Amino acid sequence: MYAGLKNTPCCLCGRDDTHTRIAVPPRALRLMANGGPIAWRDVVGAVTLRFCADDWALVSDLAIEMDTHPLSRCNAAHVSLDLREDHEALLSATKAETDQTELESRLVAEAETTLDAVDDAYTEERDVVEAIVVLRALEELGVRDSPGDPVAP
Repeated sequence: MYAGLKNTPCCLCGRDDTHTRIAVPPRALRLMANGGPIAWRDVVGAVTLRFCADDWALVSDLAIEMDTHPLSRCNAAHVSLDLREDHEALLSATKAETDQTELESRLVAEAETTLDAVDDAYTEERDVVEAIVVLRALEELGVRDSPGDPVAP
C-alpha cells in the first residue's frame, strides 16, 4: 500500500523544486522531525528524501566535510515511502513485524562499496553523500558500531 508522496518537497525547507534525492533505511525515520508516529517497521523498501539545490549544498558539506547527516532537520512528512498493507485490519489477524536487517545490510554494503571507490572518476558526489548519511544514521541508531562492522541483527 502506498502511503508517501510521489513528488515530495525538499525535506529540509519544504520547497517544491527539488534537485537531488537520496535513499535511507526506514529505521532512519526515527531520527527525523515528525518521524515518531510513523511505524518504520511497516515501511517496505528504502525511504526517499529530496533536497532543493540550496539545501543540497548544505547536505553535501555536512556529509563530506563534517562526516555527519542532516536527518534531525529533515521533516518525515516530506519523504516518499511505501507502507505494507494493513493485514491486521483486513483479516483480523496479526502479522509479524517486518525484518529490516536485509535492506539495511544491502544499503550498508552499497554505501561501503561507494566509499571504497570515492577516488574513482565515476563515483558521483550524490552517491558519496548518500553513503555517508546511511552509515552515520545507522551508527547513531546503534545498529552499526563503526564503518567496518556489519549491521547488527
